[in-house]
Amino acid sequence: MLKNSWTKFTMAIISLVSQTFIKFPVSAVNNAYCQFDQNAIATKETLRQNAIAGNASAQQQYKQMLQEHGDLLRNCRRNNWLKEQAIWLRLYPCDVQGGSIDKVLDNIVNLGYNTVYLEVFFDSQVLLPKNGNYTPWPSVVDVAGQENRDLYAETLQKGRERGLKVYAWLFSMNFGYLYAQRSDRQNVLARNGKGQSSIDVVQDRSQAFIDPYNAQARQDYTKLLQAVIQRRPDGVLFDYIRYPRGSGQQSLVSNVKDLWIYSDASKQTLFRRAQNQQGRWLLERYVNQGFINANDLAQMRSLYPNESTPLWQGRSASAPSNLSTVQLDIWYFTVAHAAQGVIDYLDFASNQVKQRGIQTGAVFFPDGNQVVGDIGFDSRLQPWDSFSQDMEWHPMSYALCGNPNCIVDQVKRVLKSSSQGSNVQPVLAGFWGKNDGQRPSLESQMESIRTSAKPVESVSHFAYSWLLPEHTRERQSCGL
Repeated sequence: MLKNSWTKFTMAIISLVSQTFIKFPVSAVNNAYCQFDQNAIATKETLRQNAIAGNASAQQQYKQMLQEHGDLLRNCRRNNWLKEQAIWLRLYPCDVQGGSIDKVLDNIVNLGYNTVYLEVFFDSQVLLPKNGNYTPWPSVVDVAGQENRDLYAETLQKGRERGLKVYAWLFSMNFGYLYAQRSDRQNVLARNGKGQSSIDVVQDRSQAFIDPYNAQARQDYTKLLQAVIQRRPDGVLFDYIRYPRGSGQQSLVSNVKDLWIYSDASKQTLFRRAQNQQGRWLLERYVNQGFINANDLAQMRSLYPNESTPLWQGRSASAPSNLSTVQLDIWYFTVAHAAQGVIDYLDFASNQVKQRGIQTGAVFFPDGNQVVGDIGFDSRLQPWDSFSQDMEWHPMSYALCGNPNCIVDQVKRVLKSSSQGSNVQPVLAGFWGKNDGQRPSLESQMESIRTSAKPVESVSHFAYSWLLPEHTRERQSCGL
């Protein structure tokens, strides 16, 4: 009897607090970043816990509060210079527990975020139900009794109940370590002139980059994409649209054998770009040998005396045929071939999404396309300034200089290459309300962008795990 009385009393208090909030909703959002006050947060969390416990009244009130908070957040963003504030989110097997996704999304709304970038393909795993996973990668949730759980679809639904947009965020050219161990996929991996894959070069051995020209890679990725877009996210973001970056000297490329063009598909595509026999012969000699010299040019001319100069796509018949000019031309051409693979792969993937009327976006490093020295390049060869302008551009603006200036400079560099500006949506790293060594607070970063990097109206924060580390640790080790 006492237990029943206590339950009724508790629910009466919850109802009273909820009604008070409903009466004065504007007070729930208490700052310029559309974050909710602690009273509203506590009320919602209590309702969530009681709703999970099966209390019908709490379930109804909780659902009502979710809608009200969604309306408040939408109105706040509408009246704010920052129309969209997004967060990057990874789910774990522990999130199959009742109420776990609800708590994550409530925390996201509480912090003023109105968009979620949900990771659905990462580290050789896909966020698809085990019984409905027809991709080459294992499912994130591999728990007995949970074979049909679709955390991706559940998050889409629960996010929309809160007024959130939910994007699918995918690794793209990085297929993961487990994929690289498959004996039937060795030809798919990108390789350099030393026969290495990215597993041999990247220190943490977790990154397995594929040859973007490989048909099997595209077929495998298409299976994943079709499952992703079938669930109708609000957008799809492509990450790792680049080649690997090693450490030290391996962080740049200055010789053809540094380039990730030595798997068969990439090499054959390169050789087909030749436009005469001299061009084909010289490209093959250059790639296989790693250089060309005067003897190579002499041998080429003796083999094909009826042709005046080696030709390949973009090279004019009137181009000088002296050794130094040919050496530079062929170097820049092989670099362009590598970079074109990245562009083509992104187009191949994004076009499948666009055809379904879903927004697409590319995630990249603002300095991933820079020249290094006289003829060198950043080894990532990420030609983001050639990415489609009708995509969202998400530059990872992580510069470290102790103040927001270098971050703003990265954003400005991207804005300069954008024909419209409004598609540039910077990705920021840091913490609310505190400086993290060389990285200023999120507030100061956003304020600097507001005043110095117009017309940006959308930013995102990397990541939920950084901003709520304790909750993330709980979700990583629940003992399932």
